[in-house]
Amino acid sequence: MSHSSLVVNKFKSLQAISCIFAVLALATGSSAIAGGHKGAAPAGPGDIVDVAVSAGTFNTLVAALGAAGLDGALKGDGPFTVFAPTDDAFAALPEGTVESLLEPENKEQLKAILLYHVVSGKVMTADIKGTINPATLEGSTLKVVNAWGTITVNGANVVGKNVEAR
Repeated sequence: MSHSSLVVNKFKSLQAISCIFAVLALATGSSAIAGGHKGAAPAGPGDIVDVAVSAGTFNTLVAALGAAGLDGALKGDGPFTVFAPTDDAFAALPEGTVESLLEPENKEQLKAILLYHVVSGKVMTADIKGTINPATLEGSTLKVVNAWGTITVNGANVVGKNVEAR
């Protein structure tokens, strides 16, 4: 297995070991963040990136989006659903993984990893009945399950739900 495959697999394992949240877009092109965000959404929420910045628990994600050149894309029209690791999830990766991914020569790999966490369309927690399998923008399929009110994505618990963004 190549080094890049190992890094991708380690990053995908975030879903098995750490908290995630989802950034959701409403059908009108506005967006929302689900999970991991503590406290109320800011008044007059910004776009997905602005809300992630203001939450204060997604700093590594925001830096990664910038390094991959995806921050502008998530400021555009949606709808999108982004299942995104918190800073704690990134911290749980093996030492040096995040730093390596942020290197300019790894931009395409980082972009693929981040797009693995993005689904086109609106996925609201209240709309998840049983199991759904949305395709990611990276090309993989996620397994999103609502079992007795507990929502998981590929086995990882969603830790918060539907905080709105523009």
